Amino acid sequence: MKLFKNLYDYRELLKTNVKKDIRGKYKGSFLGILWSFLNPLLMVAVYAIVFPYIMRIKTDNYLQYLICGVIPWNFFTTVMGLGMGSIKNNAGVVKKVYFPREILPISATLSGLVNFFIACIIIIIFCVFGGLGLSWHILLVPFIALIQFVLTAGLVIGLSAINVYIQDTEYIIQFVINMLFYGTPILYPAELFPEAIRWVLYLNPFTHIVSTYRDFFMYHTLPAMSSVIYMAVMALICFVLGMFIFRKLEKGFAEEI
Repeated sequence: MKLFKNLYDYRELLKTNVKKDIRGKYKGSFLGILWSFLNPLLMVAVYAIVFPYIMRIKTDNYLQYLICGVIPWNFFTTVMGLGMGSIKNNAGVVKKVYFPREILPISATLSGLVNFFIACIIIIIFCVFGGLGLSWHILLVPFIALIQFVLTAGLVIGLSAINVYIQDTEYIIQFVINMLFYGTPILYPAELFPEAIRWVLYLNPFTHIVSTYRDFFMYHTLPAMSSVIYMAVMALICFVLGMFIFRKLEKGFAEEI
């Protein structure tokens, strides 16, 4: 409850940081926030050429399949890149001014969520013009986005604190994220894995998250309740663990950065 009270009491600071993160990301860029659309589109263009034609992956509506996986993944990687260094990058403020330090990684996650919702316009356009249409299921997208937000925020909060003490954290996690990308059915269907070992994919919460977005946007169906529960439980565990690590380490921030 203390966290929610802090966020409410310092809501103006949180709002200012979110705006700064959104504007600062593309500061000085000619296209500005349009890169929120262009980045995932360029990624999809590359994958759409390489995987169906070179890797011989065949999936119906593969372009939409890619879009529904790449954009949520882009939300995750962008937040991780921005949020892990949020404490170190604001060392001057952390040392001089009191405020709840968790606002820094949380604001990075919120700015990523805003960019994600903007980028969802791309998914809608591709589904409509690709002949898949839309259904009422897209109204549930914010619910899954909230689960992804909680999961990502928990990771960022904990890792931003560890990063203050262990300088190599960002590089190690970047390597792990790159491996996790190929361990998530973004570029390929899970059915490509032998059934005997397919369960390994489903230990990854992002497998469920990406699949659920596809259910809503592409297949117009509801995900299995067991999948939703698994996502929610994993998100809660990550958030509680992240906050625990942050609270244990935040007392030494001023001395370490």
